[in-house]
Amino acid sequence: MPRSRNAIVATGLVAFVAAGLAFPFYMASRSSRAMPVIDSSKALPPQATFRGPYINTGSRDIGPDQHTYPKK
Repeated sequence: MPRSRNAIVATGLVAFVAAGLAFPFYMASRSSRAMPVIDSSKALPPQATFRGPYINTGSRDIGPDQHTYPKK
């Protein structure tokens, strides 16, 4: 009995891991056909424009950007 139970648990774990690994591919193929994640015809949302300058704040090779960009 314990050996068959181990096989059932192992099969369940393999199925769970396979589903977890396949999920991103499924979502990418399903959502890219229906609606893209970022619509290039629209402006970026305020969260994306606010977050943008802070993505590279830890870079020490170039330094901060000294240019001031006007808001649109």
